[in-house]
Amino acid sequence: MSKEWFDLVNEDGERVGLAPRSECHGNPKLLHQAVHVFVVNAAGELFLQKRSLRKDTQPGKWDTSVGGHVDAGEAPLAAARRELREELGVTEGEPAFLYQYLWRCPVESELIRSYGLPHEGPFHLQAEEIDEGRFWTLTEIEEMLGRGIFTDNFEFEWPRARTALFSAR
Repeated sequence: MSKEWFDLVNEDGERVGLAPRSECHGNPKLLHQAVHVFVVNAAGELFLQKRSLRKDTQPGKWDTSVGGHVDAGEAPLAAARRELREELGVTEGEPAFLYQYLWRCPVESELIRSYGLPHEGPFHLQAEEIDEGRFWTLTEIEEMLGRGIFTDNFEFEWPRARTALFSAR
């Protein structure tokens, strides 16, 4: 199996180097890029995925609709499209940029660009990555915050995502 490589970036997203995933995960000084896509249906519900129990970080926790790293040389929007295809089987629709932010934790540091996409499903979940997925109402999400069922990153990002996705509703 070949190594996954990530571009190292500064806080503005400018490429400053290259490192393998194995070094980026475990060294929070190596800022690399990731994407999240929030999939919302016409009823105003948000699709969330339950991370596989086989994942090395946050296994079994609910997370954004789609999430993944940006490969070396890949543009963030291209990564968002790729992750939609790989994780949910979605090939139609264009993810719309929402915002970006820095996520730092003891394991890694990421410059995350988040996108939104309206979609009703059906979805074809990537079994290696996702144990299950479903649409959640905003009330359901709000009621479950702080109970340990969502990833730390989702809980951190949720206020920003809620505003970006649902403030016009």
